[in-house]
Amino acid sequence: MKKKKAIRLLALLLACILPVSGCAVGKKENENKCPYEEFIVVDVFDDLANFQGIQSGWFAKVVKDKFNMELNIIAPNVAGGGDTLYEIRSAAGNLGDLLIVSSDNGNLEELVTAGLLIDMKDYLKDKEIMQYETAIRELNNRVSSDGIYAIPAELSSNSPLTPSETAELTYGAYLRWDAYAQMGFPEIETLEDLLPILKQMQELIPQGDTGNPTYAFSLFKDWDRYMMNNAKQPACLYGYDEIGYVLARADGSDYQSIMDEDSLYIRALKFFFDANQMGLVDPDSPTQNYDSVFTKYMNGDVLFSFWPWQGQSAYNTLEHKEEGRGFMLAPIQDTEIFSYGCKVMGNPQAVIAIGSNAKDPQRLADFVNWLYSPEGIWLNSARTQGGTAGPEGLTWEMTAEGPVLTEFGVQALLSGNAEMPEEWGGGIWSDGISALNFHSVTHNDIAPNGYPYAYLMWDSVINREVTALDRSWREYMHADSTMEYLSQNNMMITAPGCSYTIPMESSEISTMRSQCTTIILDYSWRMVFAEDEEDFYALLATMQEKVKSLGYDEVYAVDLKNALAQNEARQRSLEKYGSRSALEN
Repeated sequence: MKKKKAIRLLALLLACILPVSGCAVGKKENENKCPYEEFIVVDVFDDLANFQGIQSGWFAKVVKDKFNMELNIIAPNVAGGGDTLYEIRSAAGNLGDLLIVSSDNGNLEELVTAGLLIDMKDYLKDKEIMQYETAIRELNNRVSSDGIYAIPAELSSNSPLTPSETAELTYGAYLRWDAYAQMGFPEIETLEDLLPILKQMQELIPQGDTGNPTYAFSLFKDWDRYMMNNAKQPACLYGYDEIGYVLARADGSDYQSIMDEDSLYIRALKFFFDANQMGLVDPDSPTQNYDSVFTKYMNGDVLFSFWPWQGQSAYNTLEHKEEGRGFMLAPIQDTEIFSYGCKVMGNPQAVIAIGSNAKDPQRLADFVNWLYSPEGIWLNSARTQGGTAGPEGLTWEMTAEGPVLTEFGVQALLSGNAEMPEEWGGGIWSDGISALNFHSVTHNDIAPNGYPYAYLMWDSVINREVTALDRSWREYMHADSTMEYLSQNNMMITAPGCSYTIPMESSEISTMRSQCTTIILDYSWRMVFAEDEEDFYALLATMQEKVKSLGYDEVYAVDLKNALAQNEARQRSLEKYGSRSALEN
């Protein structure tokens, strides 16, 4: 009898383990049997994603094990024609099963009115995510129908003037530090001073690691919306960010029209034009996408990056850093880099929602709830050279002194090339990182264990043995991190966090905006690759003339009104959280 009972128990155990239902058991993060019997493929319409297709690797296995589903990511950034793809799918009545979109310009109201979203209220009842109910209600109160139709991203418990970033800001001038050091650290007073330095760097490193020619800049069109996105990035180095056709300074002290001759946008176009004349711009720029550019960074083919999560994430492997090679912040003396303050009510420019045609809305609501749980935050926002720390027990563990990276975690999080264990699906760590590019909670928020989700903020990581690259940068910059250097030298400016959304604009303004944008994007790219300076300024004059005739001034007036309203919302946020004095100081 005992033998038969043991056999029955073994059979039951195997039934739980074998992929009959597609769910797995046994890992720390998934102790119980998966409750979802039917396997489903979930179409995720994701405005933020830079990858299109089926999520693969270890994150895919987590999703399969926990929810018995697969994520098929539909990415306008990759597919091209972002707004067109959105409109086509919306008109067909099925934007996707899961949506990651912006609520700006009345998008959320439009989706709700069109019946493209489900009300998640009953599905999320008594779920852990409802600890954020105040922020969730704040967002959903902006639509006419009662219910919970979307959840905002980047929720935070920090003050509006606390930078939402961790060791690195969102923006910055990152160059191949090894080449810069070899040159003797020439002084960089302004953005334009970079060009002769980058030319010399190109001469020092004429080929990447696989033998391809190097360029200072490798541009792409994926993220172009109202302007050439790459040409907006230098404005962020001087404390500005975009809102329509306006470049708005973080503290509300200045607003620029991108079409003004002396705007930072036109300055950036001239900067890239000059760079191209010097042979510093990748000729593939007009036809490549972000994914192919990232690969070039991984291969050492590019010498400059406007974001740490591009150059550093792609190239700063532990091996490269120990050899003294990699991207680090360049000390451009006249910059004051834009930082996003934490948003207690979340970021409405990125919200997650469930489509009305979703086959199993409760399962998707459970998945959304999980994304906002500590485990979901650890796993979904994990990446290389930044983000959160990934799976506890695999990449990190708690000790009496606090959280520390495991040996595997050092290889995965600091290099990206770690081979995943078979129980996590195998493959390479970096290949399996979540492609959603959606962050439910800011990384510098405190996890239930009392420490930040961002491992780069842990003492154990900050104080671990530094590499040759880190040592070189720290010795020259007299700081242990980018955040410390910028803070000490008053070279960053934080836009107070608020949950402002751009109101819906009239169809007339939308039509004029669409026509103007077509001209702005076409001519901006042509200006960068203009034959000579005379051609550059001729194209500029034509662009300005054409957009003026198409109603640019009327559209700009709307954007300026919105920029001023955004600043007022920032001020209200400061007043609400008692931080006005901090801004003034």
